[in-house]
Amino acid sequence: MSATAPLRLGAAGLGRAFMIMLPTLRAHPGVRLVAAADPRPEARAAFEREFGGRAHASVESMCADRAVDAVYIATPHQCHVDDVIAAAAHGKHVLVEKPFGITLAQCRAMIDAARSARVALVVGHSHSFDAPYARTRALIESGAYGEVRMIGAQYYTDFMYRPRRPEELDTSQGGGVVFSQGSHQVDVVRLLGGGRVRSVRAQCGAWDRARGSEGAYAALLRFEDDAFASLVYSGYAHFDSDELAGWIGELGARKRPGHHAATRAALASATDEAGAKMARAYGGAHATAAAAPVAHNHFGSIVVSCTRADLRPLPDGIMIYDEHGARREALDAPEVPRAEVIDELRAAALDGRQPLHSGEWAMATLEVCLAVLESSRSGHDIDMRHQVAAPRTT
Repeated sequence: MSATAPLRLGAAGLGRAFMIMLPTLRAHPGVRLVAAADPRPEARAAFEREFGGRAHASVESMCADRAVDAVYIATPHQCHVDDVIAAAAHGKHVLVEKPFGITLAQCRAMIDAARSARVALVVGHSHSFDAPYARTRALIESGAYGEVRMIGAQYYTDFMYRPRRPEELDTSQGGGVVFSQGSHQVDVVRLLGGGRVRSVRAQCGAWDRARGSEGAYAALLRFEDDAFASLVYSGYAHFDSDELAGWIGELGARKRPGHHAATRAALASATDEAGAKMARAYGGAHATAAAAPVAHNHFGSIVVSCTRADLRPLPDGIMIYDEHGARREALDAPEVPRAEVIDELRAAALDGRQPLHSGEWAMATLEVCLAVLESSRSGHDIDMRHQVAAPRTT
């Protein structure tokens, strides 16, 4: 196909992840939705009404569709491995949601399938695509602020009290905050720290028996150059870290203070939690796309301590603190939210460019997430074996 023509995309799974990406897929000129796969008839009918493409009942059927150049896989975590392999077997380029898989063996199988089929494989979106983190990485690479020595990252959200399917609260099936949210935070911190984590020490918290899986963690990551990072995440809906971002939410839209309390209250009144989640999916009774962003996506509070400055990415820019004081490098609001995800997919699929968010990169992020769980269980440091360096972004 032409390098300037839109990439013809099939969407596997029309659930909540698809809804978050939908504004990007509607607005980005480099991609066109031509097919979808979902088991729900109402979702398939809604897709065909809006996009005019063919909606399939199975991912396998959609992957065989000749109208499709690439597949966006937004199915549940435990389904990624089968769906990626199916897409690669039909010669389709792949964009697969994070977490890449729930075991390292699954990651390796997907990497091998894409390599054997000679198709591009991009894993996202994780928040390490976000412009504030990419720009912070570019500032680090410039050398103007010295070497990274310490990173502090924290995010407090209402993740555990949003409507969930049962497997989303089952760690063995990729549920809980370590798989779903740690894959964001670890990805960002690895990008800013250079990629190669040496060891992980962590503790997880599961403080609500009704919610089952881990809802919080704290982790210490040591990098191969002896830089280190502390990661804190809580999804228990008390403090809201978006207060520190001027009430700009994770997806870049303005947010109402006190939203956490409303989340808890809505869940407490729900009689069918899984049904409430499906009602918010594409084609559901309460389906709504993400609100229009006023700034970039972000993932909580992060400070990067370099030898000559501290760098603090924000939804609308980067604060730089050095011996001259504090100054802000502004970033314009995005015209298309998460455009970087599609840009990277197109570059890999059409130009053969090695993606930053490759299968190997995502496998290294999953290795850290798995180490967070293992360290919490064992009380020991966990050494890493599958880490890769962050490629230069400038």
